[in-house]
Amino acid sequence: MPGKIFYRERLKVGEGEKKPRFIVVATAGIDMKVYGPHMRKKELEQIALAVDAELVFLKTGEKEKGEEREKAAKNKRKKSSR
Repeated sequence: MPGKIFYRERLKVGEGEKKPRFIVVATAGIDMKVYGPHMRKKELEQIALAVDAELVFLKTGEKEKGEEREKAAKNKRKKSSR
């Protein structure tokens, strides 16, 4: 039985930004350490292929995602007004 790599989309990255959009949340059935905090989809696919693991995408609720973006925007406004 192949292992599994659970990942989700980062909350503070917008569409079209040239930043890695995914984060590894957990692994099951494989002994693996992840050193990079954020990854691109192609990187995750290559790792999964190399260790014979299945990628499992964890969905984020739209309400949670919207709330996080609002908090990030508020924090950005606070920093810029200082």
